[in-house]
Order: sequence, then structure tokens, then C-alpha cells
Amino acid sequence: MTREAIFTAAQALFTERGFDDVTVAEIADAANISVKTLFTYIGAKEELLFSGGPTVLDAVVDAVRNRKLAQTPLVAAGQALLRAVDDKDPDKNLDAFLRIAHGGPAARSRLRALWDETEDALTEALTAKKDRPRDVAARRLTAAQIMVLVRTVTSAEVTDLVAKAADTDKQRKEALKDWIRDAAGQLARGLQAASR
Repeated sequence: MTREAIFTAAQALFTERGFDDVTVAEIADAANISVKTLFTYIGAKEELLFSGGPTVLDAVVDAVRNRKLAQTPLVAAGQALLRAVDDKDPDKNLDAFLRIAHGGPAARSRLRALWDETEDALTEALTAKKDRPRDVAARRLTAAQIMVLVRTVTSAEVTDLVAKAADTDKQRKEALKDWIRDAAGQLARGLQAASR
């Protein structure tokens, strides 16, 4: 329970103020523990980034893994991102995820590592036991295509675009959804999305 309290407190503070503007002492205080106790659960503050539970990226992998029979992996991923815009769970909410992701150099570094981990997980989700090496390579290509969408949606450029496109939260959500739909459509037309 203490570990969960630490991650919950950290995610809330990171979402509110950004990774670089939150101290370990503030996280410990919010979790009602000492800093010494906090470090019995983690080795460094960076370990608290995106580690509390399932994230938007996990939702994308799950959507691809559990997609409908005729649904392309790209469509499944796009729909997961669209759902994440409105998700009430802060761990799975795209806006909260983006605020943490753009919280400073350490957060951006962790995000790049998460992109790699997510591409690996997508490749695994798309690969069947009977797949031969060429098939597995094709699944990696599909995973990489999906990650183009994910990476752009989680980029500083798209965050800036959405922020400048609207004045209210509702308008920003709609602008982000429009970007996701347009980007997924452009990728599908330009990359011949795999139907497997």
C-alpha cells in the first residue's frame, strides 16, 4: 500500500506541476511517509515517472492486442488514443500523460524509453506463434507505424498546436481528437496499414 501511495502522490504532483518542479520531499509528504522510507521503495525520483499503473501507452497496446477481427492495428490504436482524451482515470488520461511527459528533460528521456518499450509490446501483441522471421519483421514495421501516431500525439509540437487551437478544455480536447483522426487517416493512406 505504501508503494501505491508513493506512485499515486507522485503522479498527482507531476501532473499538476511537472516532474522538475516537484521534490522528493514533497512526494514523501503527500504519501505521508519520510524521504528515507520513500527511498526504500525506489532508487531515484525518475523511477516514479509513468510507473504507477497502466498508462495511455498500455491502453494502446491492449487495444491492438484485443482489436475486433476486421479492425486494423492502426485503427485500434487511434481509437484507444481518442478514448484516452476523455478518460477519467488520471493514469489513462491523455492530457495528464502529456503534462507529465513534457515536465522536463528527465520526463522526456523516460518518455523516449517508454516509446521503445511500447513498440516492443506492440510487436509482441501482433506476432503469432506460427509467424516466421519475415512475418515478425512485418509485425515490427506495423508496430513502428503505430508508434509514429503515438509519438506525434505525445510530441511537444502537437501539444503546442492543441494549446493554441482553442481557449477551453472542451475545445482543446476536440482539437486533439481532430489531430488524432487526421494523423491516423494520413498514416493509413500513406502507409497501407496492415490488416492482420
